[in-house]
Amino acid sequence: MMDVHRRDLITMEENVVDMKALDEEEFAVSKSSESDAVFDTVIGNIEDIIMEDDFQNLQQSFMEKYYLEFEDTEENKLIYTPIFNEYVDLLEKYLEQQLIKRIPGFNMNDFTHSLKQHKDEVSGDIFDMLLTFTDFMAFKEMFLDYRAEREGRGPDLSAGLVVKSLKS
Repeated sequence: MMDVHRRDLITMEENVVDMKALDEEEFAVSKSSESDAVFDTVIGNIEDIIMEDDFQNLQQSFMEKYYLEFEDTEENKLIYTPIFNEYVDLLEKYLEQQLIKRIPGFNMNDFTHSLKQHKDEVSGDIFDMLLTFTDFMAFKEMFLDYRAEREGRGPDLSAGLVVKSLKS
């Protein structure tokens, strides 16, 4: 049989003070609406979808196909417009189809409207990816970043890395 000993880590007086302070403290109660819960569900599903290999491969192959077309100049080439339209058609529709499969009654127009109201609540990576469907400059920047990375012109983060032995 195991012998168990109980030890109090705080005295009874400390406990009373803590309880008294707790009673006086005000807590904000957060109630989320049904529309907030639906929005959170959609965002969670989007996070899952964009992390899946199928989406990653689709986006990667699209960027691989067109990245050489993009140049870091102020003037935009005419070819950018059909590439942008193809990207939106391909990836946004894929995302929408996946959301419809996962969320009964999902409507992209309703979600887009809801996204405008909740844009401050969406993580940067998700928001940036969704922005590439509606903001041409975000789309172009994504391609310029991809091209710089493919050509070895990406940021060199190695200077910030320090390897240190854990043994003294």
